[in-house]
Amino acid sequence: MTLIPVILSGGSGTRLWPLSREMFPKQLLPLVSKGTMLQETLARLSGVEDIGPPIVVSNENHRFLVAEQLRESRVAAQAIILEPVGRNTAPAVAVAAMAAISAAPEGARSASDLVLLVLPADHVIRDVAAFQRAIAIGRKAAAAGKLVTFGVVATKPETGYGYIRRASGDGPAYAISQFVEKPDRETAQKYVDSGEYFWNSGMFMFKASKVLEELRALAPAIYEACAQSFTSAKRDLDFTRLAEKEFSASPSDSFDYAVMEKTQNAVVVPLDAGWSDVGSWSALYEAIPSDGNDNVVSGDVLTEDSHGCYLQSTSRLVAAVGLKDCVVVETKDAVLVAPKNRVQDVKQLVAQLKKNERYETSLHREVFRPWGSYDSIDSGDRFQVKRLSVKPGAIMSLQLHHHRAEHWIVVAGTARITRGEEVFLLEENQSTYIPLGVRHRIENPGKIPLHIIEVQSGTYLGEDDIVRFEDRYGREGKTN
Repeated sequence: MTLIPVILSGGSGTRLWPLSREMFPKQLLPLVSKGTMLQETLARLSGVEDIGPPIVVSNENHRFLVAEQLRESRVAAQAIILEPVGRNTAPAVAVAAMAAISAAPEGARSASDLVLLVLPADHVIRDVAAFQRAIAIGRKAAAAGKLVTFGVVATKPETGYGYIRRASGDGPAYAISQFVEKPDRETAQKYVDSGEYFWNSGMFMFKASKVLEELRALAPAIYEACAQSFTSAKRDLDFTRLAEKEFSASPSDSFDYAVMEKTQNAVVVPLDAGWSDVGSWSALYEAIPSDGNDNVVSGDVLTEDSHGCYLQSTSRLVAAVGLKDCVVVETKDAVLVAPKNRVQDVKQLVAQLKKNERYETSLHREVFRPWGSYDSIDSGDRFQVKRLSVKPGAIMSLQLHHHRAEHWIVVAGTARITRGEEVFLLEENQSTYIPLGVRHRIENPGKIPLHIIEVQSGTYLGEDDIVRFEDRYGREGKTN
């Protein structure tokens, strides 16, 4: 019975701000290892028997980052499904199941031999062997027509998670007695002491045909909207673009609420594998081994008489003296300082930033594009300076600007420049000027990254002052 991983990668992860942002969320960051959380999610499936290519459900704005990280992991996805708007996990599961069935060989169109393993892309699991043993148990239950969820064995009275209460009976897969919302600490302690409650992991397993049957019966509005959106979906490069109008009509419900809390076929498989959803800086601190002073340190950090802290630098020296149980996170354009017991309130800071329309909620100073990235080094009245990094073989769109001119200086590599009707090469320490209103593009014909300093000048320097005429990445008429 073929197992199809469904990786849910649509979240924004703002509780790990300033590192995680809407356009570059936590699942696409290397938080606990050299690989990103998405890549680690895929890697821990290595060795599982009879497993097919994954289906990834992603926010449209993250499409090129997801595709690049799959390429780096040498994973060929069965589909990368792009959600035009966020609609929670139930619609994501629905369209993934439809995609799995539509891609199955003709003889398996009933999906009787397709089991979906639904995994959020932003979880940490330390014991991969235990995780794979739980998958094997869940697979048997799913093959028997059950809808499986994985309940994490609770190790402490955690108030940040929902809980699942198992019914009496023999395992290893238990009937579910009830789902419980996030409790207060006293109630959570009672749950842990009873041994009957698990943390709700948000991971699931079931037959593709069975979950669609349940969605049709228990959440018909979601099923119908997703069916119409998937039927009208468009293929775009490596992506499946869901029809926006139809998908937007779907209710925004979690899969737990839409199906698992209502079905008569749900079971829970206990999971004791060092799991964390890394939902806060304190959770990330607990997920990473600490040093002799109980500090977790990343990047260029010096400490003196500091204990129990999470300290991270991404671009400059961070020095901490006399801190205890604090979080300090530095990025190129923001610094967070908070006691570990207050990190849940980071979401209040993000809300303030959004209210003030600050870009720091969605973008980093360095912004990634399918051809590479740009880093905004400096800006002022009528000028902006960027460092462009173009990957080998990559080519930017043919474009023009109505309100700005640009100067380009090559500092590393070789650039092939299109300027109006001209096409020419620029090497290190050479430069050129792009007048306002002239079509232009940059290509890296070499085998090493191309680095260019770009100086923009004009009356308006916004990223939406781009008119695209040709684009390898299907972004004609778009600004990202």
